[in-house]
Amino acid sequence: MKKCLVVDDSRVIRKVSRHILEPLGFDVSEAENGREALDVCEVALPDLILLDWNMPVMSGIEFITKLRACDGGDVPKVVFCTTENDVAHIRAAIEAGADEYVMKPFDHETLQIKLQLVGMA
Repeated sequence: MKKCLVVDDSRVIRKVSRHILEPLGFDVSEAENGREALDVCEVALPDLILLDWNMPVMSGIEFITKLRACDGGDVPKVVFCTTENDVAHIRAAIEAGADEYVMKPFDHETLQIKLQLVGMA
């Protein structure tokens, strides 16, 4: 079973993401911020990470930069899920190592398309 880590400070977004991902065959775990997510990744790297941009403690950009620098940190597919929609933010996410980008709010179909683009659906 593929493992997905949903990193978002919103409990609602984590719940919605879990509701979409579990029927697609993912074992879903959650983190409220980038620091918690790094702790999870140090134990076992997931196959997929859905990552929020704006979070307390450690932002999504800080997290992905640290993740990609870790041994094996280049393996998980990372999809930024955020309300930041300007070109500069999208470029920054891709340059930091994101594989794809999806705007909030997203639905089942939109997320599934993004997962197909990164080879996870």
